[in-house]
Amino acid sequence: MPPFTAPPGPAIRQLAARLRRLPPSCGPVRLIGVDGHAGSGKSTFAGKLAEALGGVPVLRLDDIASHDELFAWTGRLLTQVIEPFRRAETAHYAPYDWRAHRFGPPLPLPPAPVVLVEGVGAGRRALRPFLACLLWMDVPPEEAWARGRSRDGEEQREFWDGWVPAEVRHFAEDPSRPHAALLVRQLKLGYEVLPGPVRELGPHQDVTHRDGPPAMW
Repeated sequence: MPPFTAPPGPAIRQLAARLRRLPPSCGPVRLIGVDGHAGSGKSTFAGKLAEALGGVPVLRLDDIASHDELFAWTGRLLTQVIEPFRRAETAHYAPYDWRAHRFGPPLPLPPAPVVLVEGVGAGRRALRPFLACLLWMDVPPEEAWARGRSRDGEEQREFWDGWVPAEVRHFAEDPSRPHAALLVRQLKLGYEVLPGPVRELGPHQDVTHRDGPPAMW
């Protein structure tokens, strides 16, 4: 039997409704960034948010980065994805194979009404002008990295030893959290969505979306 996946909770459904109402930010696309430290749960959250949005595309920055360019992938993202979206065209990007150490054949990415961009650096300076909203997974770095190391196991220990200082340097030079409209925190059951530092998501800024029993609302 396939593993059971819980459907998106009310916090994610309410967030999805708000994101749909945002104006397009990159051609016809509402580009939503999901950033945070490695191991903070970005991929899982983005998958649930994409489901709540009706199955919208998710571009994972792990497919854009590479061993040689952990963070120096801005030009590739702009050329392969952002510029086609601005022209209302289907983007084509070549996903990187982290085991084979090479890029694969191009995959199409249509200019859907909403597209999620998920990964460390999704809120970087060069990308922010094209984002309709930036979400930050609000997990302390040490906790996130410990989760990631535990998830990836001993096989990836050497990679993590190199990744952590690279990530520290990246966020020191180009921080994302101060520019996030919303902070996402994982609860024991579900998520909590809180206003972020920039608070630029339109009306009802002070509403906190939280999963849990009715008494918590």
